[in-house]
Amino acid sequence: MSSNLLNRVFLARLAGTAVFDPNGDPVGKVRDAVATLRTDNLAPRILGLVVEVPLRRRVFVPITRVTSIENGAVVITGLLNMRRYETIPGEVLVLSDMVNRTIKLIASDETVTVEDLGMEQNESKDWFISRVHIMRPSQGLRRRGATATLSWEEVIGFAHTELNQGVTNLLSTLTNLRAADLATVLQDLPSKRRVEIASGLADDRLADVLEEMDENARVSLLAELEGERAADVLGEMDPDDAADLLREIGQERAEALIDLMEPDDAQDVLRLMHYEDYSAGGMMTTEPIVMSADYSVADALAAVRKEEISPALASQIFVTRAPYETPTGRFMGTVHYQRLLREPPSTLLGSILDTHSRGVNPDASLHEVSSHLASYNLLSLPVLDANTRLLGAITVDDVLDHMLPDNWRHEHREKTPIAYKEG
Repeated sequence: MSSNLLNRVFLARLAGTAVFDPNGDPVGKVRDAVATLRTDNLAPRILGLVVEVPLRRRVFVPITRVTSIENGAVVITGLLNMRRYETIPGEVLVLSDMVNRTIKLIASDETVTVEDLGMEQNESKDWFISRVHIMRPSQGLRRRGATATLSWEEVIGFAHTELNQGVTNLLSTLTNLRAADLATVLQDLPSKRRVEIASGLADDRLADVLEEMDENARVSLLAELEGERAADVLGEMDPDDAADLLREIGQERAEALIDLMEPDDAQDVLRLMHYEDYSAGGMMTTEPIVMSADYSVADALAAVRKEEISPALASQIFVTRAPYETPTGRFMGTVHYQRLLREPPSTLLGSILDTHSRGVNPDASLHEVSSHLASYNLLSLPVLDANTRLLGAITVDDVLDHMLPDNWRHEHREKTPIAYKEG
C-alpha cells in the first residue's frame, strides 16, 4: 500500500469522505466499514469499506484495494464490483452496528457509550479495530459525559447477542432448502422471527422465497422491510411476480417502492402493471432468452445453461431482429432446446428456426393462453404486439399459478409438511 495511507483512522470521521479512482475521478462516498468479530475479545478485522456510488447503490470495496486515506479523500484501485452490498452472517457494519452501542469497561464494570472506533494497520498490512472512543454517562441535564479513547482490550460488550446468534444458526440450518420449502418454513415462524430471517437473506434469495409465498404472507413480509431493501428485493424478482406483488400492496406504497427501484427494473414492472392480471401481458415475463439469427447453437446452449434461468424459459430461444431487449425488434421464430442438442455447435440459429411458432397478443385471456400451450405441447410461448415485436414470454408455471385456487400453496404445505422445527 502507498505511504499515503494513514496508520490509524477513526471510522465515524471517515463517513462521508469522497472516494476517487487512481485517475482522480470521483467514485462515491464512504458510508460504513465492514468488520468481522473474533473470539476471546480479539480486535475485529476490517474487511473493507461500504461506498455509496451513483443511484444510491452501496457497494463493497475490499480494504486491500484502498491505496490512500488522507486530506479528506480515499483513493482506491481496480474495478468496482457494482453488486449491491449485503451483510452476511459473521460480518458487522461498524457505524451501523457498533457506534452508539452501550458497552462496559473491563476494569471498572462502568457502562459507557461508543462514539467512534479507530482502525490501525499492523506489520502484515492487515487492518484491525484497535481503539474505542467512548463517552461516560453525563453528570447533569446539560453536560456531556467525559470522553476517552481506550484500547480494544479495555472494553467488552460487542459480542453478538443471543438473539443474533439464534438467527445466524437458523439461517445456517435453512441454507440448503429450496425456495418453496423455505417459504413454507418462514410462513410457519412467528412474525418477529420471520422478519429477522428475511433480513439475513440475500436479496436474490429473498426474492425467490417471496415468489413462492401466499399472497397475504408476502404482502405482510414486504411491509416489514425498509423501503430501499424492499425495492432491491423487488428488483431481483421476476418482473411478472414483482408486478403481481406491487398490485397487492396498495397504490401509494407501490408507487413509493417503484421510485426506489433501479430504473430498468422499474420500467419492466410498470409495463406489466398496465395489463390485467389474468391476461397474457399480466402473466408474461419480460426476460426470456432473446438472440439474433447469427448466434450459434453453442451460444444458445451457454445461455440456457445459466443457473438463474428456469427450466420453462430454458426450453426455447426466441430469435428476433434488433433490439434484443423486450420490446424487441420483429419476432422471427424460436429454436427449441431439443433441436439445439441435435445440431453441431457452430450451426447458426437462423438456419434452424421454427417459423411456425404462433404467439399470443398481450390481451389474450388465461383460457386462450392455456389452450395454446396444451395444443402445441409447449413449456413457454411468445407474447407479441400488433407489429410482431416480442414483448415477453409466458411459461407453463405462470399459467398454473393463475389456474390453481388462491389457497393452493397453503393446501400443498399441509399435505407435504417440512421436517423442521425452530430450536
